[in-house]
Amino acid sequence: MIVEATAPTRVDLAGGTLDIHPLYLMEEDVWTINAAVEIPVRVRLSRARAGFVVVSQDLKERIEADDLDGLPTGGPLDLACRALRLVAPRPGLAVTLRSAAPPGSGLGASSALLVALLAALDRWTRRARSRDDLVATAWRLEAQSLRTLTGRQDYLAAVHGGVNAIRFGADGDCVEPLLRSAAARRALQDRLVIVYTGLPHRSGLTNWGVVRAYLDGIPDTVRHLRAIAQIARAMRDALRARDLDAAGSLLAQEWSHRREMAPGVSTSEIEEALGVARRAGAIAGKACGAGGGGSVLIYTREGGRPACERALRAAGFTVLPARIAAKGLQVRTVL
Repeated sequence: MIVEATAPTRVDLAGGTLDIHPLYLMEEDVWTINAAVEIPVRVRLSRARAGFVVVSQDLKERIEADDLDGLPTGGPLDLACRALRLVAPRPGLAVTLRSAAPPGSGLGASSALLVALLAALDRWTRRARSRDDLVATAWRLEAQSLRTLTGRQDYLAAVHGGVNAIRFGADGDCVEPLLRSAAARRALQDRLVIVYTGLPHRSGLTNWGVVRAYLDGIPDTVRHLRAIAQIARAMRDALRARDLDAAGSLLAQEWSHRREMAPGVSTSEIEEALGVARRAGAIAGKACGAGGGGSVLIYTREGGRPACERALRAAGFTVLPARIAAKGLQVRTVL
């Protein structure tokens, strides 16, 4: 038997960081707006002669173990090993992992890969698990692996696909699809450029600094986070109305607050990419995820995307595909 699973990664348009526990419980009506993008992760499960084999094609890492206890914790394949230990399939399993996102891209690739792996393992072991349970399990596993704070938006984008407004609250997560038609999604994606700065990000350190400052009541951090929450609500309204010019203006406002929340959110590489994009006519841009490196999302005027991409490539940046993924997690049994 062969089981294959794929899931998209994501770009966050507004409201990131507020998906981290307990921030979304301490502010009212908190939303994160994101879009799943076709920079996918892939998982393949197949029979092995014995034990367990885990291979990451993009990281060029390989682990072999006779049993689950032999799967090591720590290292680049820690998440995969933890997922295997949790689900506990029978020996005789080979796991192949692949991500189209650069390492440390800030696009939520590790979270998407974990969601895809858990879903594939569920299919392999014939276990039924709800989407909510899948997201919650992935969230807990990643926090255990990283030993730091993790948000929730990445898993939901990977599972659902599309463009979504996600509300986090005491009653759980609410995913509200936006731009449901292909034409509406295409109109947004034609304004988006994703550029990799070449410097992997370190989201855990940045997130911890923001959360700690918020819990300590640092006035500037509280003010910026509340402004970001308000902008995210306005972004939801703008995309509901398909007002893409307003969405671009809101994205610019979001970044003006986000870059001031904690040291290290922006970097010289991020600022250089944003500067190149502005000179090519872009109207807004922001770091993806927590910042500190990784990728930058650029927002252009209607028809401005090609010129912006050319300018960024000429400046030496890597431009990634910015197609919105209409579908989320997909699992299939091949044989």
